[in-house]
Order: sequence, then structure tokens, then C-alpha cells
Amino acid sequence: MKLMIASDIHGSDTYCEKMLESFAREGAERLLLLGDILYHGPRNDLPDGYAPKKVIERLNSVKQKLLCVRGNCDTEVDQMVLEFPILADYSIICMGGRAIYATHGHVYNEDKLPPLMSGDILLYGHTHIPKHSENNGVVCINPGSVSIPKNGSCHSYIICDDSDGKLSFVWKQLDGDEYMSLII
Repeated sequence: MKLMIASDIHGSDTYCEKMLESFAREGAERLLLLGDILYHGPRNDLPDGYAPKKVIERLNSVKQKLLCVRGNCDTEVDQMVLEFPILADYSIICMGGRAIYATHGHVYNEDKLPPLMSGDILLYGHTHIPKHSENNGVVCINPGSVSIPKNGSCHSYIICDDSDGKLSFVWKQLDGDEYMSLII
């Protein structure tokens, strides 16, 4: 299975469009969104191309391919206009013989792990900084942000693939250029 992982769109139609172009180009079966879809939040500047109504339209058009968890900026009002579930605090996905716990990152993250076993994977966003680390045997992975990257990082996403018997994570810029990878 090939999965695209992205986080923190924050209502940017500009970067949502680029993300969906990347999704089509990558040929992934599903797009996993790690929250903060429509609202930019009080701590972030307005992202380029801020147009939540256009983001709603774009994402609803691919709703069958989306998996999503709730970010700290996502609300019940957002769920009323989005035609796919966004209010789950986490999702557990099995790939490559491993449990992947997907969440936004404002509650559980690399510093505060959910109840996972050594060898499991924690996917989280929230910080807008792409990275990977390990904590007590749990691999912690962050794709960064689609629209508001921080600490000099780029607008990014991850491709996760288990087709060759191993689980690979490849961080890419929205134009498709690879800049970091991890094979587990």
C-alpha cells in the first residue's frame, strides 16, 4: 500500500491545490491528513491563499480517498461542511507488520507517547517541522506542514510505502523533490 501523509493545511487553497496535485502525481491509494484543515489558528499568520471554502470544495471532491484525524484547530462546525470524518482524535493503521498511530500531535507526540509498544510508529503533525526520532522504541514521524512550514523547513508531505516488504517513509517538498527518508 502507498499512503500520502500531510498535515496542517490551515485553510490555504494555494497549498491544498499543490498537495492534491502531489497526491495525483504520487499515485498513492489514500491521503492521510493529520489535522488542522480549515482554520489557521490564533498563533499562526494567515497562510498564502487562505480560502477555506475552496479547500472544502477540493477535499470533498476526493473524500473517498481521505483518512483524517482531528487537529487542535478543527471543530464540529468544520465537520458540518466537510463530507468525510475529521473529528477522530487518532487512527490506527496497520502497514508493514507494524501499528501506526496517527494523531495531530497537540496531545500525543514524540515527548508524550500514547500507549504504544516498541516497534510501533507514531505519526503526528502540529509542530509544522518535519522530522523523525525514536522514543522508547517507538518511531516518531512528523511530515511538517503543507501550508505554514516552520524553522526554515519546506512545504512538505510524506509518502509511506510497504510494497517491498519494508516500511519506507520519504519526505518530499510539494514539487516532489525528496529531501529525507527512513526505512524501517
